[in-house]
Amino acid sequence: MSDKIKTGNEGEQLAANFLLEKGFEIVQRNYRYKHSEIDLIVKKDNWLIFVEVKTRSSHSFGFPEQFVDRNKVKTILFGALNYMHEVNWQGNVRYDIVAVSLGRGTPDIVLIEDAFY
Repeated sequence: MSDKIKTGNEGEQLAANFLLEKGFEIVQRNYRYKHSEIDLIVKKDNWLIFVEVKTRSSHSFGFPEQFVDRNKVKTILFGALNYMHEVNWQGNVRYDIVAVSLGRGTPDIVLIEDAFY
């Protein structure tokens, strides 16, 4: 397994644990529909939240959240619409980013609510 995949997997697990500690319920991990992948789908209260997790081992090239570009947003929205149709979701929807910075020592985890739409 490549270092990039290991870093991504570690970041997703840290993000999932972080969200669970904050009272979110994890509904699905790594949801795929055609060319779309959504890292985490979570619920809290009457909200269905699609979460993109971005993990970096350093800030040399920028902060993790800066790597969610327009194309990534487009594919997330595409997959989210399909998921909502599949489960007939009628409640509120939000799109968040969890930015995980590994670096040295304790990982830094930041939740960015309503990151895009």
